[in-house]
Amino acid sequence: MSYLKFDKTLMINLQESLSREILRANQKGAYHSTSIVDCNTRKYHGLLVMPVPELDDDNHVILSSLDETVIQHGAAFNLGLHKYQGECFSPNGHKYIREYSMEIIPRTLYRVGGVIMSKEKIFSRTGNHIFIRYKLLDAHSVTTLRFHPFLAFRSVKELTSANNNINKDCKEVKNGIKTCLYPGYPELYMQFNKEVTFVSEQNWYNGIEYPKEQERGYPYKEDLYVPGYFELEINKGESVIFCAGDKACDTDGLLEQFDKEISTRMPRSSFYSCIVNSAHQLYYNPKEENYYLLAGYPWFKVRARDLFISVCGATLLIGEHDRYENIMRTAVKALYAFIKEGKTDAVIREMESPDVLLWAIWSMQQYRMKEGLEKARDKYLDIAGEIIRFILSQSHPNLKLSDNGLLYSNGRTTAVSWMNSMVNGRPVVPRSGYIVEFNALWYNALKFYKELNGNIPRDRIDSLIASLDVSFPSTFVNKYNYLFDYVDGPGQDWSVRPNMLIAISCIYSPLSKTQKRKALDIVTKELLTMKGLRSLSPKSGGYRPNYIGSQYERDLAYHQGPVWTWLINMYVSVYLEMFGRSGLSFVERLLISLEEEMSQHCVGTVSELFDGNPPFTGRGATSFLMNLSAILTVMDMLKKYEI
Repeated sequence: MSYLKFDKTLMINLQESLSREILRANQKGAYHSTSIVDCNTRKYHGLLVMPVPELDDDNHVILSSLDETVIQHGAAFNLGLHKYQGECFSPNGHKYIREYSMEIIPRTLYRVGGVIMSKEKIFSRTGNHIFIRYKLLDAHSVTTLRFHPFLAFRSVKELTSANNNINKDCKEVKNGIKTCLYPGYPELYMQFNKEVTFVSEQNWYNGIEYPKEQERGYPYKEDLYVPGYFELEINKGESVIFCAGDKACDTDGLLEQFDKEISTRMPRSSFYSCIVNSAHQLYYNPKEENYYLLAGYPWFKVRARDLFISVCGATLLIGEHDRYENIMRTAVKALYAFIKEGKTDAVIREMESPDVLLWAIWSMQQYRMKEGLEKARDKYLDIAGEIIRFILSQSHPNLKLSDNGLLYSNGRTTAVSWMNSMVNGRPVVPRSGYIVEFNALWYNALKFYKELNGNIPRDRIDSLIASLDVSFPSTFVNKYNYLFDYVDGPGQDWSVRPNMLIAISCIYSPLSKTQKRKALDIVTKELLTMKGLRSLSPKSGGYRPNYIGSQYERDLAYHQGPVWTWLINMYVSVYLEMFGRSGLSFVERLLISLEEEMSQHCVGTVSELFDGNPPFTGRGATSFLMNLSAILTVMDMLKKYEI
């Protein structure tokens, strides 16, 4: 039985099925995404979405969708589904769906009268190609299939309107056509594994709506161009494969290639395999020598902080050592370029953020905990030393070392931490001064460097550590036994936020066990949910739990109450440190709650964030790297308790 399976009852209920999305990606940044009933609900959805570097660094929707029609005895049954104005859905192809599963690849089973047909989709790992296999499982008479391709040729950030500027030429290629609507785009090849008839019938389909964009306060209507339709006959037991991509495919080998692609896929038959599979979707290798992790889909690129927080969990902890080595090799080159030359990397964004260097050392420490001190020293002693020297020399433009050993960062006019939402050019959460996790990570970095036995004078490192042993608790521990979020001169931020959790979860901490325990109690009472940690306590001023509405409203709420799953591994590490084996059942319940997300939102993965109040609805990006890495890290933590 499939782990990810939905029956007819759910599929024909659009309120349920439209809220569930799918994502399949290759390692070049291209992807396929839609809802489980193949009705696009976002402008980011499409059958083939890919980078077009000749135009910009955005992804572009090339082929939006493909409507299939089953024809028997002259009667046509359209299996497509689009939303139009006034909650009008047409042509209502979802009513023919009998089941949907995703254990290995997405598979839809249709029944139209006496016709039973399956549709399976797979996205190529090696190129920008989407393959769809149709198999006629049963039919009592001659069956014809007709396919209408809906073309967009636009950025994922834009929408298309009917216009006369398109190139309507369609050129025949083997078993299909190629076309390109606008200059600068690659040609789109649409081909089958058998001879097919293409009928030119040019039409604009106007007023297609994307409800997810409407919810988010963006323009949500567009017109899509259909150049005509393909038609072929299919016999009972026969498989027909459709391929769309930016290069011609070997039509004679499509059946074999489809089977080969399936054989390399990991079955999603458990929570663990789903999370690993989703992590694989975020590997990014645009050029042979450079390897990265995308921060999420469908709109995030590579971000330095996310990469360093996640790389160990998303690669090393699942046994993918080579991938870890490749990603870190690329990242370390970017670190050196920033430290030595002041250059920010073209792909790894936000390298200049003041906490990124501290997270980089934290990431190296995670490697040490998994692979041992000697390997960590061999790989990372030099770069760790360069980072610490860079900070000690006051070379970072927004990370200054104070006489008390604490690091100061100015966040009044720009967001400097992971709480980075901005409104009207100003940070919503203006964290400035001595920021709690920055300084906990700094203390941790110094202690880790001392463990590596680097060549920065030992007395300099020891002196800083001794200063922080005094200044950190005296600065951040308040009379209510939790930690200030930041302290700027006489100003102290009393908000209860999860950044104190980052501080108390560091392997090396200037806090006593009692201080950590009391802070954990506050975090548990006010921030913990079964989906992760709230970004702000409901008892603190400005609590906005729901990440909904316009861009402005969502930016205001982003770090003012919604739940972030990526912090869960830090919570669990402290919780198990305090309670040991007696805390296992509680941690397992947390994982069970997160496992429920496998059949929600984007199926098989975890959303970027959740509303801060029940029912904790998933919001934001459909698949988020740091959340996947955190869950894999918690699963790895539990292994040491296995008997």
